[in-house]
Amino acid sequence: MTYKKKICLEKSMITSTSNQQMKNLMLLMKKAKARNEQELFVVEGRKMFQEVPEEWLKQVYVSESFFAENDKMLAGYTYEIVSDSVFKAVSDTQTPQGILCLVRKPQYRLEELLKGADTHLLILESIQDPGNLGTMLRTGEGAGISGVVMNHTTVDLFNPKTIRSTMGSIYRMPFYYAEDILKAIRKIKDAGIKVYAAHLDGEKSYDEEDYAFSCAFLIGNEGNGLREETSKMADHYIIIPMSGEVESLNAAIAASVLMFEVKRQRRNT
Repeated sequence: MTYKKKICLEKSMITSTSNQQMKNLMLLMKKAKARNEQELFVVEGRKMFQEVPEEWLKQVYVSESFFAENDKMLAGYTYEIVSDSVFKAVSDTQTPQGILCLVRKPQYRLEELLKGADTHLLILESIQDPGNLGTMLRTGEGAGISGVVMNHTTVDLFNPKTIRSTMGSIYRMPFYYAEDILKAIRKIKDAGIKVYAAHLDGEKSYDEEDYAFSCAFLIGNEGNGLREETSKMADHYIIIPMSGEVESLNAAIAASVLMFEVKRQRRNT
C-alpha cells in the first residue's frame, strides 16, 4: 500500500486551495487586518513548530510527504494533512518544509516590559522592513533585552517575513505596540529608564556611555530616522562613529551594535 493510500484511509486530505481552511490560511498570511481580527498568525517550518508554546498552538497543517516521513512527530497534536501541491500553493516560502501552524497572538502590556531591575528596551518608530524588525527581535533576545516597544506605524510583527526573521524569538520576546509612542516613552522614562537616541548631534560615542542601569534605545525609520519630536524625548544623544564615506548603518545593525554594547558592559560588571 502506498503512503498516499494509507493517508486516505487514516485521515482525509485537503486537496484544494478552495478549502475554507486553506483560504483562511492565505488570508492570514497576506492581511494584518485578518490577523488582528482573528488574533492568529501563521508560522512555517519544523523549528517554528517545535518551539511554539503549547498553549499558543491552535492548529497544525502538514503536507502529505512530510506526514509520511514524520508522522510520529505529530503524536498528540491536532493536525490536517494537505496535498503537496496545495501545501506549496498556500506556503509563503519558495521551498516549503511541509509543516505550518496556526498560532494564537500573544498580548503584553507596557508595564510587563518595565518590570524587574536593569531593564533594557528597544523603542522602534516606523520600521518598515519586515526582515529588519524580525532581526531586531532575534538579536534582542541574544543580547538579553527586556522587550521591544513599537509605534502603530511599524510594520506588522506577525507578517510572515518578520516571523521567519525572528527564528523563534517571536515566542520569547515581549513586545508592545503603542498608539502614542511619545506617551509610551514618557511612561518608560517615569519608570526610571534612561532613553538614548543614536543621533548626528551626539556628543559621545555609543561605547562611552554607562549602561549599567536601566536603559532604552530609540531606533527610527530606515529612510527618515526618528521624527524630531521623538528624538527630543531622549535623555542623551549618542553617535556610532563611521569610517570611510558611510553616513549611517542599517537600522537592524545599528540596533544590534547598541544592544550588544549593553550586554558587553553588563557582562563585565
